[in-house]
Amino acid sequence: MSTDVSGMIECRPLARIWGEDDEDAVWHAAIDLFLLNTGNAYDALACLFGVRNTFDFRPLAEGRGLPVDASVGLREAFDACGGAQDVHGTTWINWAELVAANWDETDRSGTRSRSTVAGTGTHWAPVWAVMRTLAELHGPEHVRLAVWFD
Repeated sequence: MSTDVSGMIECRPLARIWGEDDEDAVWHAAIDLFLLNTGNAYDALACLFGVRNTFDFRPLAEGRGLPVDASVGLREAFDACGGAQDVHGTTWINWAELVAANWDETDRSGTRSRSTVAGTGTHWAPVWAVMRTLAELHGPEHVRLAVWFD
């Protein structure tokens, strides 16, 4: 049985201007992952999120759950997929963490690097491009990707 990834990029545009504690500094749904055609290459899902990790990568963001302060759009998309009872591996990562990651790190066998399975030359390139652009506008800590799997 295959594993499919779903999710959304969110941003918090007013946090950079007014501060994270401002009442208007809330998260907004930016773009559904479905529109960016990431595919479901298991080595990418393993190195990023720890899902189907037979490759023995050290995942960047595994098992964090749905962000507590998730946007209305993200919550609606998550619920439309059945919510916590119907999906697994729910997690999130922000752009600052992605930029700081060691993209040369390999799986246990040393044959696959994070960069070769999920870097800018892969199906994940559109996701990184959108997140990079939003981070330039709103700050890297105010842009995140939330995902779940079925």
